Amino acid sequence: MPKPLILVTNDDGITAPGLRALISYMKDLGDVFVVAPDSPQSGMGHAITLDSTLFSKRVQMTKELSNVQEYSCSGTPADCVKLALRELLDRRPDICVSGINHGSNSSINVIYSGTMSAAIEAGIEGVPAIGFSLCDYSWDANFSHAEDFVKKIVSEALSNGIPKDVVLNVNIPKLSKKEIKGIKICRQAKANWKEKFDKRTNPMGKDYYWLTGEFELLDKGEDTDEWALSNGYISVVPSQFDLTAHHAIQDINNWDLNEH
Repeated sequence: MPKPLILVTNDDGITAPGLRALISYMKDLGDVFVVAPDSPQSGMGHAITLDSTLFSKRVQMTKELSNVQEYSCSGTPADCVKLALRELLDRRPDICVSGINHGSNSSINVIYSGTMSAAIEAGIEGVPAIGFSLCDYSWDANFSHAEDFVKKIVSEALSNGIPKDVVLNVNIPKLSKKEIKGIKICRQAKANWKEKFDKRTNPMGKDYYWLTGEFELLDKGEDTDEWALSNGYISVVPSQFDLTAHHAIQDINNWDLNEH
């Protein structure tokens, strides 16, 4: 049997330490093919490139991974997956893994996440997919404690499959390996950002703005990703890309929309 083909991508860029760590973990599980942005694309969500050209080139970031095919892409994380599946790969990947992101993508952050949007793009195409994030925003973050857990989750996904139209959102707390209590399957916590803009004026007299804000957790449940992370667990949230609010269909059917 051929080894599983693993597509690896991210949103922090081709040189990001989190991506380099994920590649090294995946090469023990299968044949690795990498397509990642040529520059950081954090917070891009599911943006795709429509009004400009896309460029991609073969790169070799480290000699130790000379057997891993790597490509940089000028586009977004979603672009990277589209390009990989439509142009660069000669066979369909068995799984797509995105990350490891520098920073949390739990709760409402999943909406803005380029890491998860890359995984979701693969899921839309019917490729099993997982997004991995470490709750440490530092570029020099230590990913070593995540290795065994990441390998275990991907191995189980390859063996058992991921439910149709579902993508896994995995967040890893900033703890040592011995401090991590285990893995929890969770729901996404209800939360939002209390945002404001820091308004400033440049030397030319033009106003500009920096987006700032505080994370506000609105959910006290003990079955959420935020609870798991706060209590020493890795959170795994099965996420879907069907955004239909099925529970609301009947209520809105009661509106007099067809009355003139």
